[in-house]
Amino acid sequence: MYHGGNIYQFAKFISCLPEQVLDFSANINPDQAVSLDWMQDLHLGPYADPTYSALIKAIRHRYLIPPNVELELFNGASAAIFALLRHLQPEELVLYTPLYSEYRKIADQLGCNVHNINRFYSLMTSVPKRSVVIFVNPSTPDGQLYDLKELLQIWRASDCTIIIDESFLDFCRVDSVSSYIADYEKLYIIKSLSKFYGCAGIRVGYIMAAKAAIMALKGYEPTWKLSSFDMLYIQHALKNNNFIEQTRLQTEYLRNLLQHALQKSGLFEQIYMGQANFLLAKLAHNIDGYQLQELLASSRILIRVCDSFDGLNKRYVRFAVKKAQDIIQLADSLEAVALNLYSDFEFIGL
Repeated sequence: MYHGGNIYQFAKFISCLPEQVLDFSANINPDQAVSLDWMQDLHLGPYADPTYSALIKAIRHRYLIPPNVELELFNGASAAIFALLRHLQPEELVLYTPLYSEYRKIADQLGCNVHNINRFYSLMTSVPKRSVVIFVNPSTPDGQLYDLKELLQIWRASDCTIIIDESFLDFCRVDSVSSYIADYEKLYIIKSLSKFYGCAGIRVGYIMAAKAAIMALKGYEPTWKLSSFDMLYIQHALKNNNFIEQTRLQTEYLRNLLQHALQKSGLFEQIYMGQANFLLAKLAHNIDGYQLQELLASSRILIRVCDSFDGLNKRYVRFAVKKAQDIIQLADSLEAVALNLYSDFEFIGL
């Protein structure tokens, strides 16, 4: 079993170098916003500014964050998730599934009473009073983008603490719900900067919330969480305004190319029309995700089987949007898999 992004384990298994793997499992922008020429300005000797003032200023400028909203930076969005839930210590936790396993993992550690709401079938279900609700928008692994106005009203009416994960929102032309923080101090926004800016190895994420909420959270956090390298890299990336629209246009084009490749293979019963930089697909009954992964291994292609997402099983697989030549190679490999499968079925008379 290979978790998304674990190219090292997969490369070892198929006896190749990690850089030879075509990694469709990790939903990271295939392009990067900056070259490494700026490294000549990097000074590693002194400690980093513990207030992260330059980076916070760059984030505020890039995302036009309302003045009443404060930020707390973390070593990636996963660290932000764990820190926030450890701070909140929720008794009743509502998870809108499917969603990735980090939320379930920390909920189990904290002993929360977890309520799963499958957003595919029962999105508008009522929630327990004063619970903590978690919603990822756009969602993962299907990439659906939601208008949250009605849900926000439902959650506020139940006096809920609301956590919205917007790690993939940059790929969409919509605004953050951070503007609602001014009217509701129990709203938290989690954001990753590595997905959109194509730098999974740079671990920077943050939480947006009301000032009092962020000050309470800061009390549990160490002084230094980010390296000088991480901070300076993201500051340079945030300055590249042309990268934003370029990425959105390219992602839309490549996502359509990927969708066509999946449809043409005939291997999938359903392909979900997401708005982020990945697509979820449900395999036909004659094959599951682990079998497909085995058949793609000779092509050095790694995919994400989604049975670790609550509400999904091993027939669901996720494909990241990659460069055009990688998608063409995936299409050829899927076509070869389909030909072999259907040939086998004809041979045994099915």
